[in-house]
Amino acid sequence: MSATAPPEIDHVDERLLRTSRLAKLLARPELGSVVGAIAVFLFFSVVADGFLRASSLGTVLYAASTIGIMAVPVALLMIGGEFDLSAGVLVTTSALVSAMFSYQMTANVWVGVGVSLLVTLAVGAFNGFMLTRTGLPSFIITLGTFLMLTGLNLGFTKLISGTVSTKSIADMEGFPSARKLFASEWTVGGVELKVTILWWFALVALATWILLRTRSGNWVFAVGGGAHAARAVGVPVARTKIGLYLGVGFCAWISGQHLLFSFDVVQSGEGVGNELIYIIAAVIGGCLITGGYGSAIGSAIGAFIFGMTSKGIVYAEWNPDWFKFFLGAMLLLATLLNAWIRRRVEAVK
Repeated sequence: MSATAPPEIDHVDERLLRTSRLAKLLARPELGSVVGAIAVFLFFSVVADGFLRASSLGTVLYAASTIGIMAVPVALLMIGGEFDLSAGVLVTTSALVSAMFSYQMTANVWVGVGVSLLVTLAVGAFNGFMLTRTGLPSFIITLGTFLMLTGLNLGFTKLISGTVSTKSIADMEGFPSARKLFASEWTVGGVELKVTILWWFALVALATWILLRTRSGNWVFAVGGGAHAARAVGVPVARTKIGLYLGVGFCAWISGQHLLFSFDVVQSGEGVGNELIYIIAAVIGGCLITGGYGSAIGSAIGAFIFGMTSKGIVYAEWNPDWFKFFLGAMLLLATLLNAWIRRRVEAVK
């Protein structure tokens, strides 16, 4: 009598299992922000008469781009598990350094632009270096940088210019070409578009490519998910975090130069509070405060929601004081929606 053979068991490698399109869609970090953007668009389309005009599109995109340029590196930094509370005043620092160096040294404005780039990158490197060397929370490190930059912006401007604003550099050599790069505009189909929109789209595309197509992008997600675990598998944690802060410095330089070459002069007290708006745009776009999750595209959608809300209130002829209320409400709703989506995704897995 022969022994009965045991029944065959089919073993399927779970890596080969197909994921439905719905599951992939639910897993996207920017899904909640897309739903929010559609809701905001429909809302202001109904309550604001001028919101759907073609000319309004350029205004909304410009407002979104001024926030979106900085929301991109802030989103990457949050994915990496860190914050930067100095991002808002660093934009002003960038503009002040460029203006005052160019004016006082009587040089071509491009010299001031170059010096400004070095300064903003140095500030970003300082934040990253202090974070990785001291082990202190990024909240404390960048709060200290925020306070120092706020004081330096005001103190140096008063010391050098005698007032709280810089001198005009509009008549200096190189100003027209610099303005063309950082603050030009053009008209397409009756819609006036600013060059910051191109900067914004380019930065979103670059950041998305880095996150999804490069080894550095994997490092960012790994560091945000758990620095100790990432270090254990060979991820250069310190180098990755310093690189993220350098990205904030670079984008602050772009935003600062736009500020300068748009208005010719800069007020030393500008930028305070903008760091929270950048963080809000990233959170609305799907970034988790705990790190390890988010996308650059999501930050762009979050900035677009900001642009629609800020200008939609104007077109609806409401009191602009309501803007902060809408911004806070969107932050809470986006956070709740993102948390619900995350739970759904984990339940499907």
